[in-house]
Amino acid sequence: MTIPEPSAAQRAVSDFPNVWKVPPRNKNFTGREELLSRLRDSILQQPTAVVPHALQGYGGVGKTQAAIEYAYRFRDEYDLVWWIPSDQPGLVRSTLAQLAPQLGLPGPTATGIDEAANAVLQALRRGDPTRRWLLIFDNADEPDDIREIVRPGPGHVLITSRNHRWESVVDTVPVDVFPRQESVDFFQKRMRKAISDAIAVELAEALGDLPLALEQAAALQSETGMAPEEYLKLLQQRTSQLLSKGKPSEYPVSMTAAWGLSVAKLKENLPEAMELLRCCAFFGPEPIPRSVLVPVKGTVRPVIADLLADPIKLSGAIGTLAKYALVRVEVEANRQAGGQRGPGRPATLQVHRLIQALLREELDQETQEEIRSEVHSLLVGALPPAADDPTNWPRYDALLAHVRPARVAESRREEVRDFSIKMLTYLSSSGNYAATGSHVTSFLDRWTQDSGPEDRHVLQAQRLQGDLLRDQGRYAEAYELNQATLVTVRRALGAEHRDTLILLNGIGSDLRAQGRFIDAKEHDEESLRLHRKVLGTEDVTTLRAINSLAIDYGLTSEYVRARELLLEALRVAQGGATVVTRGTELNLRTGLGRVVRLCGDYRQAVDVCDDALIFGREFFDANHPRILLAQKDLAIALLRSGETEDALAQAIDLHERYVRLYGVDHPSTLAAATCLANCNRANGNVEAAFELAFDTMNRYPRMYGPGHPYNHGCASNVALLHRVLGDAQAARELNRKALDGIERRLGRDHHYFLLIAINYASDLAVLGDLKNACEVGAEVHQRLSALMGARHPTTLASAANLSADLEAAGQQAEGAALFDATMLSYLETLGPEHPDTRVAAERRHLDCDFDPPPV
Repeated sequence: MTIPEPSAAQRAVSDFPNVWKVPPRNKNFTGREELLSRLRDSILQQPTAVVPHALQGYGGVGKTQAAIEYAYRFRDEYDLVWWIPSDQPGLVRSTLAQLAPQLGLPGPTATGIDEAANAVLQALRRGDPTRRWLLIFDNADEPDDIREIVRPGPGHVLITSRNHRWESVVDTVPVDVFPRQESVDFFQKRMRKAISDAIAVELAEALGDLPLALEQAAALQSETGMAPEEYLKLLQQRTSQLLSKGKPSEYPVSMTAAWGLSVAKLKENLPEAMELLRCCAFFGPEPIPRSVLVPVKGTVRPVIADLLADPIKLSGAIGTLAKYALVRVEVEANRQAGGQRGPGRPATLQVHRLIQALLREELDQETQEEIRSEVHSLLVGALPPAADDPTNWPRYDALLAHVRPARVAESRREEVRDFSIKMLTYLSSSGNYAATGSHVTSFLDRWTQDSGPEDRHVLQAQRLQGDLLRDQGRYAEAYELNQATLVTVRRALGAEHRDTLILLNGIGSDLRAQGRFIDAKEHDEESLRLHRKVLGTEDVTTLRAINSLAIDYGLTSEYVRARELLLEALRVAQGGATVVTRGTELNLRTGLGRVVRLCGDYRQAVDVCDDALIFGREFFDANHPRILLAQKDLAIALLRSGETEDALAQAIDLHERYVRLYGVDHPSTLAAATCLANCNRANGNVEAAFELAFDTMNRYPRMYGPGHPYNHGCASNVALLHRVLGDAQAARELNRKALDGIERRLGRDHHYFLLIAINYASDLAVLGDLKNACEVGAEVHQRLSALMGARHPTTLASAANLSADLEAAGQQAEGAALFDATMLSYLETLGPEHPDTRVAAERRHLDCDFDPPPV
């Protein structure tokens, strides 16, 4: 993994680190030399693992501006600098995830926000691709919210916060108001007209040397031409009024007075700009996308509606607010490798949280609610259409920062709650599970209180909460919640409502995850019947129900039925009458390749899986979960078709990606490990295969619970390797336990049971128990012939092994007849060069391994 090196020309022109995301530098930044020097010295004094540092102080003292200046001033010391708004914990991980592509890691659209953020943190802590990095967490409140994220590493971490608790967690540099001389220097730099030291001292004293108040005062005087003496007089009057009212201590009187003068002048010169500023006060303190300020259909005050309808007036109002230092406008592009300008960030405007609080406080409750509702309308109007489309996720992420501050959960308006459901869908689809859980809980608590448990949006949020539990591997909890929700949604909305059908489809996944394959099939058969009745055969939701039932059939050994369903769904998806996402089509293609393989058509399965992977790579990153799943199915198809070296190459690459992206305990990683172990065995790497298969066998019960069929399938892989390594006794004992477990859950006529039974018969034969080996082998062959057909490769493997055991047991005529018929079928199906054909011809036992399909 490497960060691209800039050319000499690029470095000379840009003079920026290779990876850079920091707000624009404050051209009026003054002083703080001692503060910056202390901070730099403290950071450099850490010889080994560098501990985080925090700039701590109350609102308005300039912590954020000092952090920005530090980044710019010392940028030559870093290869990577990344700014992370930290006021809301959920935004921290999404901002970290955006760094992933810059490090050569899969981005959040490929792996989800949580996985991308974890990969970024792991890479940086390793010093990969550089040890010279700086992460800045701006306005982090509670240390517990990001304690795990800011653990020490080879790079530097800088935090800004108002919270004194950081003093006991990290090395803290306190930030206070300006020293008097720095206040004087600021005024002399910021004011358009020169002022004397004496006047600057008077201004600084009146404003308490608070940097934010100084900026307000300087901006107002510069933009209006007000004389400093007049400003001081007005400021004194305003301060006396405030003191007489007893303002709360968390709002410095100097700041409140300076702000009040700016607002009074703004009301006088451009009242519509004042109303826009009030509107901005009810967004969050993070940047507000400029694209939010457009005409909308919802509830908006007339003055704002007129302003939004006139782009010239709107631009003038924003410009005026910026000149008065009441908003900060940012239109700069990101700088990427070599300091080159990358794709431009959307234009934003931002209001300091202290100014927002002062603006809100001056309004009565009724006006606050009116403006808050206006902000809700603007957020709704800015929402992209498809929450599960990764190309829309950056726009969703920009709006997410304002959901809590705007108190969206409190709205009872239908369109605002629809907005909230789409935000939850985005968070879930993008893999931001922590934020999903936090927001869905807050929505449910408020909506249930306001509208009752049978409200449509309450039920939609509960469904998404169930999806979250399933995504987190909490399968039993997901099933219980979804079952309870299903009872309510049927009563409230009816059995044939679209929301009811979507929930039904999810419950099938819950059942499969619990290993209840037969229950899942029966459930999904009824679900599909309802989908077709209510939505028709071509609705995209119906196609998803078809895919779910096809998965069920693949888990109940009904492979031909699964193939027929997927062919039907693909014909609809590719027919053009239904708008189907590329992801849905890729899922159908991948599933088809899998069931073609399970039907025994190995060569055809390779072709279908290869086509699916080629199709997917046109639209998805190489590390996208759908691409990885398609690659796994291709690897298994290659293994089954006898292309063992190619299968191993795919499996090694696949497993490395899964471990790097998801860690060793993720269900997809466990499935990839099983695939790799099987490929290793087929290529003669038996010791490596055993080590990986044994580790995987022990991890599966922690994921799915002790009784899941996949646990027993993985145990049978380990048993097979025991026998290959010479311990047939251990193999027999482990296979016997696996057979008992599968039989209890799925019965004796399931493909998984019969696969393990083939190996169990081989264990018996190796141990010299030919009588029982022949009895088991004969029963298995009979059941497989009925289940899979006489010419299916698994049936042929059982026949080949049985023929060898019969001959060894003295039943030469019967064994020879079976052998001849079996070899003829091998030649006609797999061909003479297939490894299975050669092993059978040499009268050796064929081994059968297990690969867990996705649930």
